[in-house]
Amino acid sequence: MKISVRHRFINKIPVLEVVPEESKRLPLPLVIYYHGWQSSKELTLTQARKLAMKGIRVILPDAMNHGERKTGPISPIPSITFWSSIQYNLVEFSQLTHFFRKQGLIMNEEIGVGGVSMGGITTCGLLTQHPEIKVAASMMGTPAPMDYLALVSKVAKERSIFVPADLPFLLSWIHYYDLSKNPEKLNKRPVLFWHGTEDEKIPYQEVADFYQRIKAEPYAENTQFITAENERHLIRGEVMDQVANFFADHLI
Repeated sequence: MKISVRHRFINKIPVLEVVPEESKRLPLPLVIYYHGWQSSKELTLTQARKLAMKGIRVILPDAMNHGERKTGPISPIPSITFWSSIQYNLVEFSQLTHFFRKQGLIMNEEIGVGGVSMGGITTCGLLTQHPEIKVAASMMGTPAPMDYLALVSKVAKERSIFVPADLPFLLSWIHYYDLSKNPEKLNKRPVLFWHGTEDEKIPYQEVADFYQRIKAEPYAENTQFITAENERHLIRGEVMDQVANFFADHLI
């Protein structure tokens, strides 16, 4: 199968559209897949191609402050650029789905979302506000962004890095996108979590604790959690195959 990779701008958002060549003008299931911190859309192309091989239209956006949208240095305020980038992802999700819906290119409203690291946090956040998402996969993200924010702030203070006293107010929007505070928003949707036990950037335990807490609940009956023993903050090719198969099984 020949895969088409098209660079385009959608409402000024730079994206790569990855789709089977013979089907690019036809309605297909749509997956928006988000890259990680200090990465770019191009670095998720391998995953996108594996998804497209299943007959899915995949959209890879550049997050704000990344890739083609990188405009300057990272703020010295701990994680403020990070959370700003996630907030833009959350804001722009509906713009992207609206565009393809208006073009008549989403088959039967089959919409999926996924991402790695920062993109995984984006994915979990979107699940709290968008019931139209049918399937999701969070790779090395966290469904507990408030806990992660507290951890980052704690580490910054321990290292004597300046943190504005009003930072919690500036980032108060995160509370509304914290899946761990509203796990019922899973609503029986197929959701895949993958995390390495030795992840040095986003704690494995945040995801493990969340899953243990919700796994017996009816709303989580289609939630899966894959523990990768001794794996760090890295996604291997075989894991990308698992992600592609997961979307193929539940979205198509």
